[in-house]
Amino acid sequence: MIREYSAADTETVLNIWLTASIKAHNFMAPEFWESQVGNMRDIYLPASKNYVFRVDGEVCGFYSLYEGLLAAIFVCPEHQGSGIGKQLMQHAKLECPNLSLNVYKENHATIEFYLSQGFTIVSEQADEHTGHQEYTMHLA
Repeated sequence: MIREYSAADTETVLNIWLTASIKAHNFMAPEFWESQVGNMRDIYLPASKNYVFRVDGEVCGFYSLYEGLLAAIFVCPEHQGSGIGKQLMQHAKLECPNLSLNVYKENHATIEFYLSQGFTIVSEQADEHTGHQEYTMHLA
């Protein structure tokens, strides 16, 4: 079930974000992601429209929209591969039909997921925070 995020979800969402970020971005030091938890809590989550996915009452995935950008979509590692990401993506597409996103070029599995969900690569640039190359993708 997908519902709007509430403040009570914060710690669970941050934990999902951190563990999934470290897993998905094995080309970056885990310490980078750990250093960003405060920014996620204090800046990014409050600035975004967030939705959570629950299984048996437990939050196990979420996504965040910020000004037409899919700023985040994460599923806790133990639930990955079960279709939750696809359901979150379908919901995000309904909320924002002109969706775009940025994804690290080294994150091959996630790029393949986005391509399978109808996104196309439109540009490549360096991420201002990490210096890693990233793609901008738009919903075709």
